[in-house]
Amino acid sequence: MSKNIQSIRGMNDILPDATPAWQYLENTARTLLNRYGYSEIRMPIVEQTDLFSRAVGEVTDIVEKEMYTFTDRNDDSLSLRPEGTAGCIRAGIQHGLLHNQQQRLWYTGPMFRHERPQKGRYRQFHQIGVEAFGMAGPDIDAELIAITARLWKSLGLRNLRLELNTLGTPECRHAYRELLVDYFTAHHDTLDEDSKRRLHTNPLRILDTKNPDLKEIVAAAPSLHDHLDAVSREHFATLRSLLDSMGIDYEVNPRLVRGLDYYTHMVFEWVTDDLGAQSTVCAGGRYDGLVEQLGGKPTPGVGFGMGLERLILLLETQGIAPPVIAPDVYLIMAGTAAIQTGLTLAETLRDALPDLRLISNGGEGSFKTQMKRADKSSASFALILGENEVERGEIGLKPLRDGGEQITLSLSQVAQHLAVLLEKTQ
Repeated sequence: MSKNIQSIRGMNDILPDATPAWQYLENTARTLLNRYGYSEIRMPIVEQTDLFSRAVGEVTDIVEKEMYTFTDRNDDSLSLRPEGTAGCIRAGIQHGLLHNQQQRLWYTGPMFRHERPQKGRYRQFHQIGVEAFGMAGPDIDAELIAITARLWKSLGLRNLRLELNTLGTPECRHAYRELLVDYFTAHHDTLDEDSKRRLHTNPLRILDTKNPDLKEIVAAAPSLHDHLDAVSREHFATLRSLLDSMGIDYEVNPRLVRGLDYYTHMVFEWVTDDLGAQSTVCAGGRYDGLVEQLGGKPTPGVGFGMGLERLILLLETQGIAPPVIAPDVYLIMAGTAAIQTGLTLAETLRDALPDLRLISNGGEGSFKTQMKRADKSSASFALILGENEVERGEIGLKPLRDGGEQITLSLSQVAQHLAVLLEKTQ
């Protein structure tokens, strides 16, 4: 006997009993982003590998270790997208959406990184990403953070903490980088292999190490905040003032650098202590040089991404259940004539009552079997149609949840009667 084919490790099925939570999260975010004036954009999940090498950085873990990269039949190097910002910018440049324009965009879908799968971290994972282009001031930074804060409130999430930092301009960061190289070189023998590898390529990433053995060395490293230029200090101070005025609490974390090379000025993370090691549920920042780096005209940009798997896990951990959307009616049809009449009636009811959630029995079955299906469906009512009811032009209506009595209606009365019942349950 042949072996059953299984899903790829770290790429999971989302089964029907789990999708209501996903729909709740996605619909809440979609509604909120529409309220703020953000438009949805949809990009391919496969891009040229060079897009991510240039955007994310060739010496980042993502490009060096984690991307799913392959050569297609034209000998082109392609990769499954590991994040969404690069593809969004590529689309914006290609279709003329960015130069001398303001754009507020969002997207959602799967991303791919070849990491060690664990709870809250998968090889195929899903994100909602939000990007704003053409606005250089800290006011749009504050708006994006306000969107995330309002989303947590809309979802009922709690115990989320906002961490904030500034990476300054590329110019002041370049000077700071030299200081870091000198400092960590003096501690070279103490560094782990990842930090030694990053020392001359991306030393800021050493500040974000998760190795507890390096905690004291990192804590004593020079602070970028002591080497910011006036523009960077003013941008960060104004952002903090805006957040203060909106009542959004935050903590300044001078060691927060994020894992991507393209950030400038503000970076932020929303973290929680409720998920163990996978504490970050949303993160982003400003990337004013990235559009030009990818071949476009100089265009300021800022954005964030949030991991849906971790937010779903946080909803579950905090006991937040999505609203249950059960069917209103289950239509029982016993006999050939009842099936023919019933399916026609079902479409008539759907025309008359666009909000009606109606399940028609499928696969025939005895009356008893169909009643069990109706009860299992969680429908509020059963419509019961047999051969005798067809002959009389009638149908039975039985409450399934409140113990009410079954009544008989003429087929012409059903839509009007259901409309009254639905209005009472709204």
